[in-house]
Amino acid sequence: MEIKTADPLFSVKTMKGRKAPPSHYTFKIKSFSWLSKASVQQCTSEEFEAGGYKWSLSIYPTGNIKGGGQGHVSIYLVLMDSSSLPVDWEVNAVVNFSAYNFIDDEYVTTQDTNVRRFHVLKTEWGIAKFIDIDIFNDPSNGYLMDDTCVFGAEVFVVKTTNKGDCLSMFHGPITCSHSWKFDRFSYTFLDKYESESFVGGNYKWKLIVYPKGIDEGKGNSISLFLTLEVSTLPLNTKVIVECTLRAKDQISGHHAQTRFCHKFSSSNSTWGSRQLVALAKFEDPNSGFWLNATCIVEAEFTILGLMTPRID
Repeated sequence: MEIKTADPLFSVKTMKGRKAPPSHYTFKIKSFSWLSKASVQQCTSEEFEAGGYKWSLSIYPTGNIKGGGQGHVSIYLVLMDSSSLPVDWEVNAVVNFSAYNFIDDEYVTTQDTNVRRFHVLKTEWGIAKFIDIDIFNDPSNGYLMDDTCVFGAEVFVVKTTNKGDCLSMFHGPITCSHSWKFDRFSYTFLDKYESESFVGGNYKWKLIVYPKGIDEGKGNSISLFLTLEVSTLPLNTKVIVECTLRAKDQISGHHAQTRFCHKFSSSNSTWGSRQLVALAKFEDPNSGFWLNATCIVEAEFTILGLMTPRID
């Protein structure tokens, strides 16, 4: 079964039937007609739990007049015991209501996907014009059988971690460069070489060379990296860098180089190429990488901005 809702403020205009009961709560009312005869304007259920919070259902058998629900059954979800919540609390939830149809043996349910916001000034949300009262009261429509009806609610709380970041791009990007020379004799001893520290922007950096490669470059390539000295980096800050690393061809200018953009941080402070140039080519005296027994590697990089946690 599908019926139309009459509430112009309700974003989902249809209700659809399903066999499965509501996930969180059902509220059965016997002798429903006696509520209006006894001038009961609002009927409130017991508390139930959903998403770590306590709620209740409020049914207005002849409509919530103040909410514009004349001529309809009104239904609302109420957040209970809000006094126990932290200062400036807020609960966001996707809420759907249902009414059981005895004839079709199904729960006719709203199809809302909007997130509803509950806070200190708004502890309830609902539908003033849930179902037309004449349709609801007519037993041939199946909602009221032997003067008994069943309402239901599903409350899916949206958990918010409230984590965010702020990207601050520099209006005038900071351009840096550093060249590093070393001779063939000193080059042959260690698996790894680090340059002296050099300043780029407000930070200190080093170049790292693995003459015989590292990881997938081990034994077949020279590896070259730019590394940030994390002691110069403010807490919880990432430096966004666009960089070119190269081994210089000092004869023909056919340099071996790699280009990347990387966010340098305390946990990810090194970036570069594991296979900058093949060892066979690098060692070839005709390739130009060695001139007068000297090799030159260099970095040219631009500091584009910073990534920091959002605190506003």
